Amino acid sequence: MSARRTALAAVVAAGTAAGAMAVRSRLPRSLTGRWERTNHAGRPVTLLEGPAYAVAAAAGCVAGGAPAGAGVVAALGAGGFGALDDLAGDSSSKGLKGHLGALARGEVTTGAVKIVGLAATGLAASLLADRGREDRSLVASLIGGAAVAGTANVANLLDLRPGRALKATVLAATPLAGIPGAPGASTAAAAIGAAAGCAPADLRGEAMLGDTGANAAGALVGLAVVERFGWRGRLVALGVTAALTVASERVSFSRVIDENRVLRRLDRWGRA
Repeated sequence: MSARRTALAAVVAAGTAAGAMAVRSRLPRSLTGRWERTNHAGRPVTLLEGPAYAVAAAAGCVAGGAPAGAGVVAALGAGGFGALDDLAGDSSSKGLKGHLGALARGEVTTGAVKIVGLAATGLAASLLADRGREDRSLVASLIGGAAVAGTANVANLLDLRPGRALKATVLAATPLAGIPGAPGASTAAAAIGAAAGCAPADLRGEAMLGDTGANAAGALVGLAVVERFGWRGRLVALGVTAALTVASERVSFSRVIDENRVLRRLDRWGRA
């Protein structure tokens, strides 16, 4: 039964995402225009993939029986704060350092609001996931909340080329979904399924996750870690995401990927 739930989470998420992506072109221009952007290659893309991913992943979590609604909170909460940055954000401040610097000067950016929102979302999801656990503790939940917020941010840092953030999500979530019935398996499967449903348009360069979808994807991977591990595993995840976030302020991930043959081939695989 548990294996069926894990599979159901993936199938429902994939089907919902694919369906949402299929109908996006039928939406009124008054809606779709707000989500249009220009990608790295100078081509027009839609960020509507982001809401499609977040809603599909949440549906997958419900179908898979994710504990106490934690997956829904992670997907829709992180996605909602990402949407704020997608629709109302500006480029005057970039990165964690930029937003915190603006906040220190008394400027409240949408990015700063998102940082606080992701932290609150991560903590809420972690507390929900820990309900009923015999080894639960406030410290472990706090670490888990920070890990969820951290993975949400890292996924967003990778959403710079077609398919990159989706591939990273699948690679990170697959080991967690690989043991059907284990804690976190259904959550990870929902993240994978939603990625599969969104992948065709993303790889063709027609759509991208944006902050909405990337934050939701990363938050679900982080939540799957929280559901699977205790405070030690969560602390490792937090340390990795913190290191990557700090590194992103100094190093271009795109340059690192392009200079490594294996990473470059994986990054470009499947693109139109």
